[in-house]
Amino acid sequence: MDFGKSDDPRVQAQLDRLSQLSVPDGRIGLETITAMMERLGNPHRKLPPVFHVAGTNGKGSTCAFLRAMLEAEGYRVHMTTSPHLVRYNERIRLAGELISDEDLATLLAEVLDACEDLGPSFFEVTIAAAFLAFSRVLADACVVEVGVGGRLDATNVLEPDALAACGIAALGMDHEKFLLAPEDGVPKEPMARIAFEKAGIAKKGVPLVTMSSDYSDEVRLTIRKCAHPVSAPLQELQPGDEFKLGRHPLGLSGEHQTRNAALAVAMLRHQDKLKISATAIKEGLKAATWPARMQRLSQGPLVAERDVWLDGGHNRSAGDVIAGEFEGTSLHLILGMLANKNPRALLDPLGDAVRSLTIVPVPGQDCHPPEVFGPDARAASGIEDALLNIPDDGYPVLIAGSLYLAGEVLRLNDEIPD
Repeated sequence: MDFGKSDDPRVQAQLDRLSQLSVPDGRIGLETITAMMERLGNPHRKLPPVFHVAGTNGKGSTCAFLRAMLEAEGYRVHMTTSPHLVRYNERIRLAGELISDEDLATLLAEVLDACEDLGPSFFEVTIAAAFLAFSRVLADACVVEVGVGGRLDATNVLEPDALAACGIAALGMDHEKFLLAPEDGVPKEPMARIAFEKAGIAKKGVPLVTMSSDYSDEVRLTIRKCAHPVSAPLQELQPGDEFKLGRHPLGLSGEHQTRNAALAVAMLRHQDKLKISATAIKEGLKAATWPARMQRLSQGPLVAERDVWLDGGHNRSAGDVIAGEFEGTSLHLILGMLANKNPRALLDPLGDAVRSLTIVPVPGQDCHPPEVFGPDARAASGIEDALLNIPDDGYPVLIAGSLYLAGEVLRLNDEIPD
């Protein structure tokens, strides 16, 4: 797991403490985060209106669209997302700016000093720190991305009074260890169970917006069964709703981003805590940025004048989206995937479009070796080595398979998220 590195010794000291937590790989359940909130003065009850986003793919992009549109309206926006790509600071954005090293070091120390004996996870400490910071810095709105699942995710400590709207982005198979763990009283069919976990963010009286047209009948029914008992007004996007955005250009590349944008717009339109204008929607959709999601890399130390794309996708749903974006085009694929991910998740959807396949390690992570990807896979010692050995024949290069790998690419190319 990437606990982060910092050039600031004050931050690094706290990141070292995070690496020593008793359950560093994560845990789902609300008991510990609830106890942490109590010790910290319940900061989750002192937040400006919160937009809470779950999903397998696209929830980070949806958060980026939400933030951009709210800021275009002139609002000050807090945001917490995960994982970070290069710096831990990326996980906590205060009133539009990444948290400073000085504030981050102080904040993490405060949370750990107060709660370390509770045995929190890395993510629970992060969310506690984010909510504590959000409660202390003046802002008009919060955008909060779910970590894993929803029902038992640490962010789900949020209560109805704090929420403006909830949203569920695209669904797929991921984090099966947590989300498909045996439990009584839950759906047995895998995708229905995934939907059940994501829909666990539904709250009484809070609009719940979903990408209904992207889901199977069973998934839609599962979400409805979750929303109804808690009286969450359900708003289901229908086929073609993304075209209601008109001809507004989007700041994020990829046809799939029209659906994420439509989800974000619907979340804003179906809530009543903050006013949002058509002008702010148009400007925000165009201004949105979100690194390592079908990102075309700029010229830098790693990338010269080649056409190189970066995406952190690692599951089959992401593979289908990527394949759709490169439909009809051959490409060179540089792939690094964690050992706990399906090695065929991206390869199978891309099929014959892959002209060459180069496998690279993911720094600091256990990852699949080249032989897992078949006889045509070539090994490289790293991203630089891989790019040097791919022919410059005019075909695009795609680097994909892990957000951890994506972070290394951005660092090497001097495109540090800010």
